[in-house]
Amino acid sequence: MKSSPIYVEALIRCPLDELWTHTQQPDLHQQWDLRFTSIDYLPRPSEEHPQQFTYATRIGFGLGVAGCGESVGTREKNGERTSVLKFWSDKPISLIRTGAGYWKYVPQVNGAGIRFFTSYDYQTRFGWLGRVVDTIVFRPLMGWATAWSFDCLRLWLERGVRPAASIRSSLLFALVRFTLGFIWMYQGLVPKLLYPDTGELAILQGAGFSAATARLIAQGVGWAEIGFGLLLWLLPVRYLRGAYWLNCLGLVVLGLGAVFSQPGVFVAPFNPLTLNLAMLTLAAVGLLLDPAELPSAARCLRRPPPKQHAPEREAAVGQEQTAYAAAQ
Repeated sequence: MKSSPIYVEALIRCPLDELWTHTQQPDLHQQWDLRFTSIDYLPRPSEEHPQQFTYATRIGFGLGVAGCGESVGTREKNGERTSVLKFWSDKPISLIRTGAGYWKYVPQVNGAGIRFFTSYDYQTRFGWLGRVVDTIVFRPLMGWATAWSFDCLRLWLERGVRPAASIRSSLLFALVRFTLGFIWMYQGLVPKLLYPDTGELAILQGAGFSAATARLIAQGVGWAEIGFGLLLWLLPVRYLRGAYWLNCLGLVVLGLGAVFSQPGVFVAPFNPLTLNLAMLTLAAVGLLLDPAELPSAARCLRRPPPKQHAPEREAAVGQEQTAYAAAQ
């Protein structure tokens, strides 16, 4: 079964010329687009010849994928602009063999911004195995990277958040979220469910509970901590601030419980004081990061809006599809 072309759309509130410059100049384009680490225009004999370029992407472990592309058409009509291109790679390691696509820039009424959208498709190498890898892994990843990059560009043009800062903040955000979730799940699984006799039961018995009751409480708390860790991993970003505050409250309550039940644990190596302080600091970092200034692929449309909801777009879409087919 043939996969659908990748489609991504974002509304960017900036002048058209500014958006055009940041997407057409290689030194600016490579800053915000996760799909490329370098883009270089090649000299062309004259203005009539298509603009060719080379691109490269690092995939880790010292490996990289390189390819070539060509702008086969740029049009402006009724204030809208379209850029059509094709691309290919002769590198055996590249899953993409050839492809084509377009970028469309549509100013909105009353200066509401620019509808910036793209659609592209490609042919893969390695026969049926390449198609399977593309369908399951590569194409979803490319779609996500395109959408994330479009929102990164939007933040740059609307809020002045440079792509390098967006990437650092996003990595820090992911690190805080992953680490806090992992610690909560580890503390729930290992000391409370798997090895409660290493100290958890002693703390509860020090609070006056019987051995049987202490074991039941440890198991209940353990499952609750595992559940909270999973929530930190799975919650939508808009709910994470509340989860971070709940994290702080839970650490304070657990720390006070240890103080009153078995204060001697606070002089042991890697005791609750140091662990809770580190987790509180991670939560504070998460609270300081503004989700509104973090790129998110979820802010972009991933499917073309239905034509019946925007009949005025049918002619433009037809032109884009014709140019796209010609580029292929």
